[in-house]
Amino acid sequence: MRSNKPKPAPELDRDALIRAALDALPNAYAPYSHFTVAAACQMGSGRIYTGVNVENASYPAGTCAERTAIFHAVAEGERVLTAVAIVGGPEYIVEDYCPPCGICRQVMREFADPETCVVILAKSVWDYKEYTLEQLLPESFGPEALE
Repeated sequence: MRSNKPKPAPELDRDALIRAALDALPNAYAPYSHFTVAAACQMGSGRIYTGVNVENASYPAGTCAERTAIFHAVAEGERVLTAVAIVGGPEYIVEDYCPPCGICRQVMREFADPETCVVILAKSVWDYKEYTLEQLLPESFGPEALE
């Protein structure tokens, strides 16, 4: 018999999430802006998916690291985003916090509960800022608005 009870969110291992983003950073492809970004998303299953920014000579054809990671997870059947860690900086050097752009915040909102989804902006595993998606995207428009 199936239960309609929601599953509890998986335990968040901040170190593992930040390390996954840092480990993915060398794969970023940013030959035009030279600003490299990587993201690691923890999904409802507890699995972590990574992504990097990928630029293109036709600038609008590129994509951000956060969307790459989320779309990778969705392609694997995931639908619930519980946390994301983001790292980035010029030429693969992380010197400051790297907040997500507006489009990435909206894509996160599609798959996350804005009150509980954790967004980590990291310089390292011991130096990071943490927000909820609600803090970064207040009064957001989500799938429930279309129900």
